[in-house]
Amino acid sequence: MAVTAQMVKELRETTGAGMMDAKKALTETDGNMDAAVDWLRTKGLAKAAKKSDRIAAEGLVAVAVKDGKGVAVEVNSETDFVGKNAEFQNMVRGIAETALSVDNVDQLRDAQLNGKPVSEVITDAVAKIGEKMDLRRMEAVAGDTVVSYVHNAAAEGMGKIGVLVALKGDNAEVGKQIAMHIAATNPASLSEADLDPALVEREKSVLTEQARESGKPDAVIEKMIVGRMAKFFEEVTLLGQKFVINPDVTVAQAAKEAGVEVVAFVRMAVGEGIEKKEEDFAAEVAKTLGGN
Repeated sequence: MAVTAQMVKELRETTGAGMMDAKKALTETDGNMDAAVDWLRTKGLAKAAKKSDRIAAEGLVAVAVKDGKGVAVEVNSETDFVGKNAEFQNMVRGIAETALSVDNVDQLRDAQLNGKPVSEVITDAVAKIGEKMDLRRMEAVAGDTVVSYVHNAAAEGMGKIGVLVALKGDNAEVGKQIAMHIAATNPASLSEADLDPALVEREKSVLTEQARESGKPDAVIEKMIVGRMAKFFEEVTLLGQKFVINPDVTVAQAAKEAGVEVVAFVRMAVGEGIEKKEEDFAAEVAKTLGGN
């Protein structure tokens, strides 16, 4: 069987082996992927078998801003320890800076970093560090002023939570305050108009059932729902939230008083939405030793 570049790429991602080693393994095993993994393991060239089956839910979020554009990227690893590794941090920083020149995460994977595609840079890091890694996502904003903020920073411009705020107008100071507000409150959207309709309908349904349990007339229930939905929008939309710096005003009012308008934001936290696997180390040891 002819060995293709895609086969080599898949084997590298699975085992963390080098490109030439992966190619040789596939050649020696006539393109059989499982046999190639075993071949690498017997030669001591695979960092660990089946890395693709592992869960990478740790890592870092990095932010970068240039010329009115801001980007946030999430690069995952298996353990929090890797996020403290200077080599991993340098790679993540380079990926974030590269992201400034592309439009989406697929383009970013193909973009050049240090003479190689970002995807290959990550594969090389897997082979060197020995953990599964993944460029999970990228988001971008643009505006007259773009401000970034990192909460729980591990290094300059990267940490567990990254925030970008795009403003119409020029006031970086209030932009930084709003970014810190976003890190703390995690709004669901910029405004009511941007909310997921499914989320709105679900909330309205719950509130309607709660109101009906009061036994009040339908006309009263309708007014109750309107009031409660207004409170919901105030709590989950950035512009409607009470500003943490000054709870007497909303974020929208604070921005207006500062002479700017918030046009977009990104809040990205490491591992959000990833179901983490609970490891049973006793079972793993027993399995290794041949137990049940």
